[in-house]
Amino acid sequence: MAFTKVNSKVVSVDLNRSGPVIARRGAMLFYTGDVRFAPHGVPGGAGGAPGFGGLAGMAGRILQGEHEATMIAQGTGTVHYGFRGLETHVVDMSAGGELRVDASRLLANTVGLQSTVVSSGAAQAGGGGGLLGALRGAATGAVTGTGMFTTQLSGYGAVVLLAHGGVFELRVGGPAPVIVDPQAFVAASGGVRTELKSSMSWRNVGRSGGESMQLECTGQGIVYVQASEEKL
Repeated sequence: MAFTKVNSKVVSVDLNRSGPVIARRGAMLFYTGDVRFAPHGVPGGAGGAPGFGGLAGMAGRILQGEHEATMIAQGTGTVHYGFRGLETHVVDMSAGGELRVDASRLLANTVGLQSTVVSSGAAQAGGGGGLLGALRGAATGAVTGTGMFTTQLSGYGAVVLLAHGGVFELRVGGPAPVIVDPQAFVAASGGVRTELKSSMSWRNVGRSGGESMQLECTGQGIVYVQASEEKL
């Protein structure tokens, strides 16, 4: 695997073996060897916000504060990454696949993975694409605090996630859905569909115990959940 965990909060990567690596700006702790760093472009482009167009989609992301500036590391050395003392979790995508993760939860990934920014509504069951899907994504983001857009990584490589208190990998695909607190949700891989559900009824309005909104995960794949409801 490209990334090696040094401890629970730091990963290292040997660029001689992995090739170039993309990481969020400010995450590089130290390196050895001949390594060069350069700003990396915003992923997604015109396809980032279906129904809005490229410029409007990018403007929406910037206004939402959802784009994390990234740097690409190239050369022949070893780089160590970490961010704000948060826990790291390495996802192996050497066999290929697709991972959807909030930009704030993404620490680094190998350059071979294709990165796009899509509406959160695209991952919602029944959300559809275009304006309807984007509006559903906006509503979900407003309630959960996760934002209107999500980063989608596909292909072959490795990804490092950020979380509070470590990450659990929950397999989705059994007879019953996996229910996750929206603020504990980190990422999903494979064919996982997510839908925001309300557990409230008119009888318990005003008496909510803090678990009124839940994220229902169905389909086939893995959901990555942090051991905390704290947001980044």
